[in-house]
Amino acid sequence: MRYIAVAFLSAVMLCNTGLTHADEAAIIEKIKALEAKVEELEKKLSAQEYEAKFKDMDEKLHRETGVPAIKAAGLEIGVGATMIVQGTDNANAAGEKKTGRADASFSEDITISREFEGLNSEAFIHLEAGQGHQGLNNDLSLFSAVNADAYNDDNVTVSEIWYEQGLFNDKALITFGKLDATAYFDTNEVANDETTQFLSYIFRSSPVIEFPDYTLALRAAAMPAGWLEFNYGVFDGDSDWDKIGDNLFNAGQVTFKTKFFGLPGNYRFLGWSNKARHTEWLDPEKEKKSAYGFGLSFDQKVHDAVTLFARYGWQDPKVYNPDITASGDLNYSLKHSWSAGLQVEGKPWRRENDVLGLAVGQVIPSQDYRRSFDPELACKDEGHLEAYYSMHINDHLSISPDFQYIWNPFGKDISDDTDDIFIYGLRTQVDF
Repeated sequence: MRYIAVAFLSAVMLCNTGLTHADEAAIIEKIKALEAKVEELEKKLSAQEYEAKFKDMDEKLHRETGVPAIKAAGLEIGVGATMIVQGTDNANAAGEKKTGRADASFSEDITISREFEGLNSEAFIHLEAGQGHQGLNNDLSLFSAVNADAYNDDNVTVSEIWYEQGLFNDKALITFGKLDATAYFDTNEVANDETTQFLSYIFRSSPVIEFPDYTLALRAAAMPAGWLEFNYGVFDGDSDWDKIGDNLFNAGQVTFKTKFFGLPGNYRFLGWSNKARHTEWLDPEKEKKSAYGFGLSFDQKVHDAVTLFARYGWQDPKVYNPDITASGDLNYSLKHSWSAGLQVEGKPWRRENDVLGLAVGQVIPSQDYRRSFDPELACKDEGHLEAYYSMHINDHLSISPDFQYIWNPFGKDISDDTDDIFIYGLRTQVDF
């Protein structure tokens, strides 16, 4: 159609202006050159629209894909490093007379992703390494760890590798490969990332959900309406990639996305089951039991600079997983956990990129656990309080002082040491 229009325009110009055929040919060549430039611009615009569309779907379906990325040769590459120093005067599992401890941990993340234009799909790989051998976690006996970022492997490992396909005009997608369950379930806008938000595990994910480590999985998501989202995942429950059909971890979540008074919120309802081997507390011969539970995770912006969050979880208190232990190989199991808090952005004091976080929560042990060991166990509810302030130094560096206070550590059932624990720390986050 373009070339017909060009020929028609040329004929009109020739008839009305007396141009020679040589002049006409030169004009046509110029028009063709302009058409080529227009076509190139249209392709670039189409690629940008596709990228924006895919990014919008990612955000709507709430997928966490790692640190901010840069583009190179069609790939998005993200590199980040997290360094944490924590200390306490009461390391209740240190095993020495001097209970004061100060430990450090280091982790690095490299993410590489590629979106396939026209196929509405994406491939992703997450490489991870670290040092510190669990940091301060190994010196404390607690129901919930104080450093959720500690990574006990000096080698570079492939934490995640998956392929994702959009379906039904971007209303659904499916993801398969080696996945991180916490990136899709029990998520929270302000309490879900230990590298930039709260460090304590109780404020990162619910400690009463038996999430498997990075493992073989299949996840499907759908968003039939802008305010409604569904997620379902099937994972290898014991993360050993062996006999996966016998040890499945299943999780389903529905999210209601709200706009109260024009401010966004997310209200998530989660149910899960884990068929990995569990033992019944009051009948130890029953070693092939399953576990199950449910959880809630809410976040709601209540002001331009303030977001509130709350999280609750429950799991079957009658069984325990022998592979889950506290320091010193102590078996235990939990029944409830709750947490709540807020995040305040630094806009009111003219530090827009700074963030203040405050949170409180409790981990409540199983009474069957108490009765099976010793009725005299205190089995108190372990409490956690955390405050951090993330200072934005520049686009590549942030520093966060972090303070935690824990009462009734391990339910006050650590021999000769039931004192509360105060932890001071400093986190440095570097993004390349």
